[in-house]
Amino acid sequence: MIARRALLKSALSLAAGSVGFADLSSAAPPSTPAAGQLVTGNGPAQPFDFAWLKGQAHYLASNAYQESKDAVPPAMAKLGYDQYQSIRFRGDHSLWGDMGLAFRLQFFHVGRTFNQPVHLFEVLEGQAREIIYDPAMFEWDKSGIDPATMKDHAGFAGFRVQFVTNWRADVAAFLGASYFRAVGGDTRQYGLSARALAVDTAFPRPEEFPRFTSFWFERPAKDSGTMTLYALLDSPSIAGALRMQISPGGTLTMNVDSALYPRKPIERLGIAPLTSMFFYGENDRRGANDWRPEIHDSDGLSMWTGAGEWIWRPLINPAQLHLNSYFDDNPRGFGLLQRDRNFDHYQDDGVYYDKRPSLWIEPRAGPNGGWGKGAVQLVEIPTIDETFDNIVAFWNPSDKPKAGQELLFSYRMYWGTRMPYGSPLAQTLATRTGIGGTVGVKRTYYSWHFAVDFAGGELGALAKDAPVEAVITTSRGQTEHVTAHYVGEFNGYRALFDVRPTDDSMEPFDLRLYLRVEGRPLTETWIYQWTPPSPKERKQAL
Repeated sequence: MIARRALLKSALSLAAGSVGFADLSSAAPPSTPAAGQLVTGNGPAQPFDFAWLKGQAHYLASNAYQESKDAVPPAMAKLGYDQYQSIRFRGDHSLWGDMGLAFRLQFFHVGRTFNQPVHLFEVLEGQAREIIYDPAMFEWDKSGIDPATMKDHAGFAGFRVQFVTNWRADVAAFLGASYFRAVGGDTRQYGLSARALAVDTAFPRPEEFPRFTSFWFERPAKDSGTMTLYALLDSPSIAGALRMQISPGGTLTMNVDSALYPRKPIERLGIAPLTSMFFYGENDRRGANDWRPEIHDSDGLSMWTGAGEWIWRPLINPAQLHLNSYFDDNPRGFGLLQRDRNFDHYQDDGVYYDKRPSLWIEPRAGPNGGWGKGAVQLVEIPTIDETFDNIVAFWNPSDKPKAGQELLFSYRMYWGTRMPYGSPLAQTLATRTGIGGTVGVKRTYYSWHFAVDFAGGELGALAKDAPVEAVITTSRGQTEHVTAHYVGEFNGYRALFDVRPTDDSMEPFDLRLYLRVEGRPLTETWIYQWTPPSPKERKQAL
């Protein structure tokens, strides 16, 4: 810790520049900003702490929901994608830009689909002052918008966080509803997103999207590598207050404390929701219509159960919406991971799917202990394009929220290519599927083949003639041609088996697999959901 702090101080002394930010301790009304100054609030400072913010959220929830009355100017709403992207925050107006701190903030302008402004505040010594929008903070040259027409009619849509190790790159960004993203310092590559909360996801009715309405940024100490921000959340069903502590690094961490106050009963509440994209991969090539071998931000859901079992569930792009619930009691963690980091498996030198971060959620004990009973729920939505996020995962408590409750959840988020926890057993390396049967022998019935590779743990140290056994269960149908053998190319074992439907139903098969030797488990548990084709398609495949 001492060495890291000394290194940080050294980096700060080199990075400190002359770009300015108005002193928020002054109560004097602001004048027109000079270059390098940020307009700030001209009202009196307001006391602020997390207890106050929780009180605000509780007050909101005790009253009827009020829709935001802020409206984006018509010219901003009509902007094309490139026009909106050209409106960039001026770096010389960055929050904390001239203070020699490890963090700087830049802001996004409202416009296009980001049409609900958020209020931003800086907190210093327990006092909060609002950061007042001014069009001079932004570059407008390529947008076709006259910035003079925006004065008093626009605002901020969100913000990005930058860190001393590289002022040109973000480490996190908050933009739209309650969405945010972050990156580890090992790749600095954006990928999947997170949200503060999910409400009634995957019902045959529109989903409710709570939104951040205000943020408070606590000015960090000069030698601190952690930034603390607070957020107020609101929606028709629930209000909430969040405290987030962001610590950049090779794996970026966020400590999250949330206090939630339902206005009414909620049928499906999603805690720590993660959102990602899976178009196609080695296990599911149904939608593969592109020259690239695989396209996905994440390739699997990893779970560490309260009982200590490690589970890996490869993602799919289903033909119809899938919702799966994995019930647990006091889970130790879950996350959407990108395990496959071989560039050759993607061949994408534009967006680099091999560098996309994983995101792990570690529940933290609160006043009532762990998270209790509930389920990690996985939603997989059909997509025909890589630009649509179609994967959602979250924790759904067993007890349904009721009006008047206070729900407290704390957790730590890990963003990056290296996760803090992993099974001591062998992990799933790859899942591949294809038509079943025996090569060279005419098929008389339909079956589907699976090849699941495991590596790590004790697999590489086993005697080559060790009696490794593949233990497979299926919710229906039958399995056949089951084998497990060593593969020297990845120093692990490959399990092979076919699944044979015994009826014409198109209901999904739920599969479980692990390897063992002499009754001892060698691998994490691989689970999969396979949906068979129609009887007509099965006949055509023979």
